[in-house]
Formats: sequence, C-alpha cells, structure tokens
Amino acid sequence: MSRPVLEVGTAVTCGGREWAVAGVEGSMTSGPRIWLAGQSGEDALAVFSLAELLGDPSFGLVGGPPRLRVPQTGLLSTVPEDERGRAFVVERHVREVETGYCTPDGKGPVRPQYDPDSTTLAQREQAKADELTSQGWVGVSRATVRRWRARYRTDGVWGLVKKRGSSPRLNRADPRLVEALRTLLPMEALRSRSRGWKTRMRREVRWWLDDKHGERMVAVPPKSTFNKLIDAVEESLGLQGTVAQRRARASRPAPPFKPTLALRPGELVMLDSSPGDVLVVLDDGVVGRLELTTAVDVATRSLCGVLRPAGSKLTDVAVLLAQMMTPMVMRPGWDASLSMAASVVPHERLIGMDERLKEAAARPVIVPETVVVDQGKVFVSPSTRAACESLGISLQPVPPANGPAKGHVERPFGSINSLFWQWLAGYTGSNVSERGSRVEQEPLRTVSEIQALWDEFLVHWHHRPHAGLRHPLMPKKALTPNQMWAALLPVTGYVPVPLTSDDFVELLPVRWQPITDAGIRFGYRTYDDACLNDHRGQDSGVVAKKGLWEVHYNPYDPVRIWVRLPEGFREVAWIHSTSVSLPFTHHIWEHICKVVERTGSREEHEAELALALDRFLRKAAGKEKLSATERRVVAKSRASGTMPVPEGELNVLDVPAPSFGLAGYYAVPDIDDDTVPDEGDESDDVFDSPDDVWETDQMGGSLVLSDTTQEEDQWLP
Repeated sequence: MSRPVLEVGTAVTCGGREWAVAGVEGSMTSGPRIWLAGQSGEDALAVFSLAELLGDPSFGLVGGPPRLRVPQTGLLSTVPEDERGRAFVVERHVREVETGYCTPDGKGPVRPQYDPDSTTLAQREQAKADELTSQGWVGVSRATVRRWRARYRTDGVWGLVKKRGSSPRLNRADPRLVEALRTLLPMEALRSRSRGWKTRMRREVRWWLDDKHGERMVAVPPKSTFNKLIDAVEESLGLQGTVAQRRARASRPAPPFKPTLALRPGELVMLDSSPGDVLVVLDDGVVGRLELTTAVDVATRSLCGVLRPAGSKLTDVAVLLAQMMTPMVMRPGWDASLSMAASVVPHERLIGMDERLKEAAARPVIVPETVVVDQGKVFVSPSTRAACESLGISLQPVPPANGPAKGHVERPFGSINSLFWQWLAGYTGSNVSERGSRVEQEPLRTVSEIQALWDEFLVHWHHRPHAGLRHPLMPKKALTPNQMWAALLPVTGYVPVPLTSDDFVELLPVRWQPITDAGIRFGYRTYDDACLNDHRGQDSGVVAKKGLWEVHYNPYDPVRIWVRLPEGFREVAWIHSTSVSLPFTHHIWEHICKVVERTGSREEHEAELALALDRFLRKAAGKEKLSATERRVVAKSRASGTMPVPEGELNVLDVPAPSFGLAGYYAVPDIDDDTVPDEGDESDDVFDSPDDVWETDQMGGSLVLSDTTQEEDQWLP
C-alpha cells in the first residue's frame, strides 16, 4: 500500500476541526498554498501555506498513519539500553498496526492480518495483541496496543518508554476527584496546617465536590482506594515529607529560577533567626537555649550574628545592622593572624580613612543597601522598618514561607551547626530525635563564654574558603570572604560610617506619647524632666501622629527615655530611678507589674512598683532563695547583657564586647509584646488616658513568653 498524499479531496484535521482539501495553488514567490473547506456542512474556507500547514502540531490526515517523529535522542539517552530497545521494538509494532508496514519507508510485504484494505483497525489491534502474547509478552491486550498508539501519536518513541514513578491510579481515577485533591492539598501546605488523619481529608474532599458539582454527584471511592489516591497526588505535587518540607514546596514560585547576583558589598544582605542547638547556663543554674540572628552579605558571604536568650521576643535586628557597619575589635588572647593587619585586606590604606580599623579583627565592614527578611513579626515590625529607614536601608520582605528566596542566609545555619554548635558541651542536635539522653548533665558553658567563642568563630569564618565565591580571573579557586572583600574594595571603595549616640537612639524602639503636666507616662512608669516644661500640653506638629511626641526607649534600660524635641533628642529619666539601686530590664519590670496588686491611685501604685522592684533586685543580688519563676526572670534579664547608651561620640574601640554588649542599645520588641503599643492605638496604655481615673481592669495573663512548639505529626494512614 502506498503512503497517503495530500491532494484535492483529502480529509485532514487542523485546529481541532475536520477539513477537506479544496485546492492546491503553486507560486514561485510565496510557495505552495493549500485551500481547505470545512466539513459537516460548515460554510468555512481557510488558506495556509504548505510550510505553515505542515508545521501546525494539530495537522494530520483523517484515517492516515501517525506523523513521523524524530526520536528524542536526548531523552532516550537517559533510560537503560534495554528499555530504549524495547521502545523501538514497540514502535515497529505500532507502525505495522497503523499502516501495515514495519518500516517508515512503506516498503516490503504486508501480512494479511495487518492489511488496512481488508481489515479494520480493531482487528489489527487484536491481532497484534495475540501475536505478542504468543511470543511471551506479558499483559499485552488490545487496550494495551490502543494506548501504545495514543502515546506514540502524542510523544513519539519517548511515549513508549516505561516511565518510572508514573501513577496509573491517577489516570484511572475520576478527574473531578483528582482536581479536588490537587486543589486542597496545596492549600493545606500553604496554611501550614498540622498533618492529620486521611479521614479528615476524605471528608473535606466530599464537601468540596458537593459544593462544586452538587450533592452526591461525584462518588468518593472507598477508604483504602482514597488513601492510595492521596499518596499518588501528593507524590505528583511533591508534597511528601514533613510539614516544613510541604510548606516550602507549596510556596515555591514557578520556575525558571535565576541565581541571586550581588556585585558589591552591602548591595544585598539577608537576615534570619534560628534557635542555637546548644544548652547554656543562663544564671543561678537555669538552663536554656540562645537564639541566633544572623546577617549574610551575598557579595562577600560575610557573616554577622547576635545571640540572645530564646523566648524573650526581642530580636536585636538593629544591633546586627550596626555590627556590619562597625569594625570588630581584636580581643585579648586572640592570635595575631586574626587581625586585619595580617590579612589580605589593604589595611594600611584603609587606616587613613578609618582609624577604627587600626586594632580591628579581619572581618569585612559592610554598609547594607537592601536587607531581605522573611515575614517574621520582628523583621516586619515598625521598629525594624524605622531602624532601616534611619540607616538609609531598603527593607525587602520575601513571600510567606519562602525559604529559597533567602537561601544565602538559610544555608549558613547548617554550617554553623557543623562548625560551631556541635563542638560545644550541651549540643542538642538539630531535632529531638538526634538529642542525647543526658545533654543537661554535661559541663555547660555560660552565656558570656558562648559569646566569646562566637565572636572568635566569626573571625575564623571570614578566613574560610567559600565555594560560592569566585573571581572572574580565577574561576577555579574558591575565595574567602576576606579575599572577596579585598578584591571588591578597589572597585566599590570604602566609606566609613561613624555612629554617634544620636544614631544609636534612632535605632531604639519608638512610640508616640503626649507630654502632660505629669510628664510622659507609659509601661506603668512616669518620666519627667525640666526640659519638657516648654512643651507640656503642646502639639508636636506631626499631623500623622495627631500631635504626639516621638519617644525612644530601651527595654534593656527602662530607667530613661529619649524625646525628640525641636532642639534634638533630650534624655528624660524615670521619676523613681533614684529609688532603684541596681539596673534592671523589661523582664523584671513585667514580673513586678504582674505580682504587685494595685491598692491606691496610679501615682501610689507606681511608687509601690518601684519599691517592690528595688526589694526584688536586692534579693536577687544577695543570692537569697528565689522561686523557680523568679530565677527564670533574673536569668533572662542578666543574659540580655545591659549596657548604657554612651554620652556624646561613641568610640567603638573602647567597647569591650560590641558583638554582644551592643545588644543593650537596640532591643527591637515583638509587636505582640504588651510593652509595645499597637500601631495607631496609643490609647491602650492606662497612663495615656486623658483623665486621672485609673482603669479598673488589671493587666491579665503572663507577660513571660514561652518558646515555640515543635511541628505536629505527619499524615497518618
């Protein structure tokens, strides 16, 4: 039998419709043109060039052989040779069923059972199934041959290769049921719901189908079949694994992905927080964990980090930004090879621009331009935005639950775990299943010891080659962060950023308060000074804040605040500061506010709080017996590392431990913390009331926040 040709009257398909060739027109300039007339009584006419018609994927001859497909050599090379050979053998059988010939040239004898002129297509399919079964092929029926033909028409030889991991269960299931699962499972992952029993998902699918297709219009299969179908759909969507893995896959943006590129130091800085995988002794034998907030410069892979007590809900984001812009001072006992003078950095030239680098450790000084953060409350809080704005930094949050968007800062946590945490006593492992049975009994270190080790580790980090740092002239050599910084300095330059005391005040948390005759009241404390006399009861002129005054406060040092007056920042002390003999933090003050019951006016109550605070501080300093709750409060307070804001210019070289000590400057509280007012709702605080009537409601609930919980169980069969 000869191969069908395209001539007048030939029935063809194109664009999902059947046509008949009405005419063929030749042209020396534009080439042949084909005229097509609609079938089935349609009054339609279309004209195509021959190249355009043959290039249309939907074009084909009605009842004719499948279009010749070039074998997908690249795809076929990925499968074993025996499977590739089997696919070519099946192709010959499919071609014989379609045309009667085994070869694509249409030559050779035609066997009677496959002659298209004397047999139907169904007969040829059955004959081929019987022939292969007699030759020892297993599971070949007429339906199998029909599927081979369909796959060959769609994907060529590649469609005849057995796909490992393919799920015939999805092909056999009701498409409406599969659609429901494909809709509901990603929604579960994006909502970060805990994994429950599959029975719950079966009911949710039933409700979804009833809402969309009508009640009981789509049948839900039995429990065992439905459970297997869930597994198949989850595998096709890549939603297996833990809750965190499902959430990460579901929130991943659509490909293609492009690598994050930064060409100068500080162009792109990424921030993130994670609990430290080691137990430490906070104070008086209280054992806890620290939380690590890190910043990574993408261009140089420079790393900075701040340690703080876990669960305190005070992320020192501003401390981290100030650290990056401030040289790190060499500590006593450090090896001289860790100094910047002994590194590849052009130290002598930099000293002429910044004297602070004279005794600095070998760590890049980065001035961030854009900071990438996740959707954590502390990172997108007004305090963080204000700190970035005061430093001229653009804040860029990533989509929710999208770790890959800031992978440059996610990956170092694993390196810190393997290079730092695991070498310390009290190492807990990255999850509960990896934790030892007697970790608490190991000789744990104190917070100050961990901080000293962490500061030294940061310097060593910048001497360690990083596989992601390559110079265009030396693409095969991995550079260290210091080497990359030294290579970029001649191109980008170095501009020192000295921070004054006013700069540090700008980075403190801010709230807007009125200046009354009694002074400034918030947090059960009253602040007053003679500098406020000319502004009591006056409007600040800030229309957006309804005339309130800008007040900056330090949760680690509540005895004073800073008010922005027309002449600049002025410090205002707490009126009862002389009644308290020892420094304290917000942890202790919140505890005192919770345990001391009010019995008189608010002025009397504030005085009672001050006296109770002084008694508590003296009791803690005297090592008297404390309750378990009091011990935890004192431990968190002492672990915070309080340091006063300096007067006048700040000399960073005089600060003994800026990596931890500066934590006292920039405590950025959680926006859910009761010590911080909601944005635009300053009237919640009892001292902000315009009248002198004390609110009858007392502060309810504990102000000591607990640690986060672990992820819940996975899907259960």
